[in-house]
Amino acid sequence: MKNDSAHRSRSVRVVALGGGTGLSAVLRGLKQHIAEHGERGVRQPIGDLTAVVTVTDDGGSSGRLRREYRVLPPGDIRNCMVALSQDEHLLGKLFQYRFPVGRGLAGHSFGNLFLTALTNITGDFPKAVQVSAQVLAIRGRIFPSTAENVTLEAELEDGTVVAGETNISRSRKRIARVRLVPRRVQPLPEVLDALRKADLILVGPGSLYTSILPNLLVGEMVETIARSRATRVYIANLMTQPGETQHYSVADHVRAIYEHTRPGLFDCVVINRTPVSPLRRYRAQGAEPVNPSFDELDRMGLRYVAANVLEQDGVVRHDRSRLTRLLLDKFVRPRGRR
Repeated sequence: MKNDSAHRSRSVRVVALGGGTGLSAVLRGLKQHIAEHGERGVRQPIGDLTAVVTVTDDGGSSGRLRREYRVLPPGDIRNCMVALSQDEHLLGKLFQYRFPVGRGLAGHSFGNLFLTALTNITGDFPKAVQVSAQVLAIRGRIFPSTAENVTLEAELEDGTVVAGETNISRSRKRIARVRLVPRRVQPLPEVLDALRKADLILVGPGSLYTSILPNLLVGEMVETIARSRATRVYIANLMTQPGETQHYSVADHVRAIYEHTRPGLFDCVVINRTPVSPLRRYRAQGAEPVNPSFDELDRMGLRYVAANVLEQDGVVRHDRSRLTRLLLDKFVRPRGRR
């Protein structure tokens, strides 16, 4: 009789980088497959899931709290905590509750206020994130990419310099380059440690210049990812963003990341292969489906996986179940069998 232990798969360590709704969607799908300590008779393919979240948001509730209390913007972190929480029905709704009225309160979410209060109590935003994560009993770990108060700055093609994530998103001119201010920003040691130990590193989906690149511009981040033994995967966006990535193909997105970081950062790209039905709301905004540009990726020597990962019900977004299944089948389980 063969020894089953020789064929037993090991759990895989996954790190996902991003911000906004894209990262939350990826986390929400993967959390169902995390091995929890103390679970018996349940073999899950993911042993550890770490989210690394951008901290350059300066709009809405996050921007107000950032200016008034000098804390890091809590919004994207809050969304990721809710995505990984075990009880999204109650605690998730509580953290996402947004005050509709009230002088000084209107527009703020409870989760943002909770994180701000904890930051003032602990004196440390990353510590406040960890305490909040315990309250929500999240499956996985969440870290801001840096604990420093940074501003995103963009240089447009005409030479104009725009400061602040909100102003950059509103601009309709093509972006030549983005950078962090101050330039030298240090990452959290826990983030670098997670990247070094990772088996799979996921980047995206998300706004190229305001969600993806701000994480990668933090010092030592790119070098650590490049040296990692992990499989490095970029999940391509479904739609372009007016001004920010207008008329960009998948290859254009990858090239922009390489120009800001280094060539060959990714091992593979995940691309939606299902045609997107034209929607009036997107056409009015100047957004269009991202061209998969398979031939260009072939010329770049970059491997890709094309699959139906589209959900379209008035809004174009990644189908969480299909994307999760693809990531597990193509990248997680093969690593676990090594």
